[in-house]
Amino acid sequence: MGILLVYDVTDESSFNNIKNWIRNIQQHASDNVNKILVGNKADMDESKRAVPTSKGQALADEYGIQFFETSARTNQNVEEVFFSIARDIKQRLTDNNARSEATTIRINQDQAAGSGQAAQKSACCG
Repeated sequence: MGILLVYDVTDESSFNNIKNWIRNIQQHASDNVNKILVGNKADMDESKRAVPTSKGQALADEYGIQFFETSARTNQNVEEVFFSIARDIKQRLTDNNARSEATTIRINQDQAAGSGQAAQKSACCG
């Protein structure tokens, strides 16, 4: 229902693989699966960073998905990422349910009673 695309901000090759992963998602996953791009190791010294924040945000913007930078070591933004994808999935499911309910035909089971006619009980079994 949701996919976190995680790359290492200190490893440009992991970032470059994101486009391949997105292609695989487009080919093999549901069209409406929720996705978030996550740059991990945001706590690392700037001298070790290979992928600037702006580059991660630009890629997320290109695909129309959210972007976070996290640190698993310091717990920076980790909960926010999981809460965000959970909220997005819940919202998508709620929206889908509302759309399907709008097209559902409901039959009133008490139609006979509502029109002033007494509901008939079966002669069988009491």
